[in-house]
Amino acid sequence: MSQAAPNRRAFLQSIGAVGAASVWAASAGASVAQAADVKDKLAVEGGVPVRKKALSSGPYGPQFYDDVEKRELIEVLESKSPFRWRGEESKVLKFEKAYAAHIGVKYALGVTSGTTALYTAMAALEVGPGDEVILPAWTWYADYDAIALCGALPVFAEIDESFAIDPKDIEARITPRTKAIIACHLQGTPADMDPIIEIARKHKIRVVEDCAQCCGGRYKGKFVGSIGDIGINSFQLSKTITAGEGGAVTTNDATLFERALRFHDVSTIRTPYKELLKGGALSSFVACNFRMNEFTGAVMSAQVQKLDAICKAVHANFAKVYQGVADLPGIKFRKSHDLEGDLGMNVFLDLGTSQRRAKYLRAMGAEGVPASPPGGSAILPSTNWIESKATVHPAWPSFQTAQGKAIRYGAEACPRTIDIIGRFAGVRIGPKYTEEDLKDIVQAIRKVYQAMGPA
Repeated sequence: MSQAAPNRRAFLQSIGAVGAASVWAASAGASVAQAADVKDKLAVEGGVPVRKKALSSGPYGPQFYDDVEKRELIEVLESKSPFRWRGEESKVLKFEKAYAAHIGVKYALGVTSGTTALYTAMAALEVGPGDEVILPAWTWYADYDAIALCGALPVFAEIDESFAIDPKDIEARITPRTKAIIACHLQGTPADMDPIIEIARKHKIRVVEDCAQCCGGRYKGKFVGSIGDIGINSFQLSKTITAGEGGAVTTNDATLFERALRFHDVSTIRTPYKELLKGGALSSFVACNFRMNEFTGAVMSAQVQKLDAICKAVHANFAKVYQGVADLPGIKFRKSHDLEGDLGMNVFLDLGTSQRRAKYLRAMGAEGVPASPPGGSAILPSTNWIESKATVHPAWPSFQTAQGKAIRYGAEACPRTIDIIGRFAGVRIGPKYTEEDLKDIVQAIRKVYQAMGPA
């Protein structure tokens, strides 16, 4: 039995679903008495849709905007001081302290975006020309960009059916030049951190956690961003909590924090971190300006107060939908390494082939409960400009070494990733969905899945 099976069983037991669909699922249209839903004509074939108006869920964070964000922003306006270095009154500092405390790390640093957080993390780890960094073939461009912008060589590994990097494919990619592994927690699901950390420690390489799509997620009781050597987050509009843009770097390592701090602020250390780090242990070096401003800090200091409530609401709604369809014969969900810690942003099903997936997408859309393929990332090795190794300058160091010239990207670099991403589809779960919304999702999935039959 695979690791996913007991994980799923424990999750179902934790939400009160054992064996057949629960009473809640039955009320959603899954009872024996309502088994006629198997015979219902699909809306895509001219039948009556589950919903007349299509279900939708916008970005999570703005759904929770209220007077808390308003008050924080007004205080910045009235201070007439939106620059972040304003002592203990700083909204950015307030956010950093609250976020660090929430996820259980010593240090959190606010920056301008998830992308600049990744670039800052690379600088903190001293990733540069001649180094290699392993990353998943399915993730957002920023992970690749940050490596290449440091002059290092991106090395792709396949993903598993959690959509995260497959630990079994990492070790074969390691060379004496490997400096770090980026573990990306994508679309609300944590990567399998235990074997990743074990491999990294064995080879004395660093682990970066990209938590941009999983803020508030946990793995075996620990928040993502607190497990590896250094973590990053994004607060762009589509993320769990948001100020429209913004990012953070997290770590328990004082040296990594000082390098990140210096790199994001023209190599300086200012109050109060100057006192915290006792002036610092490092010399100045070439750096950037990725400072978070006070307006962003104001919104984020309010949003972080709501992070737990947002995550609990999404996960509770996910659990109800999962519970409502778990009894369908042969159903195969997206793999999760910790269903309890999974945010539950989508209920993804393995449809077996890309052709069946396309049929499922059309049918669910017609029922008024749209489904979509995995999103928020790209199959990077097969992206044209990555395959051709295009950079900002023809002599860019990433691809000037023998290894850089020899490495080949393209579809042949990640056939398993392409297969996995091509056969999954999921319904997005909103934190403010009503009971009726959730029942409609369950009814639509059951209706379409039973009409199609298992893969």
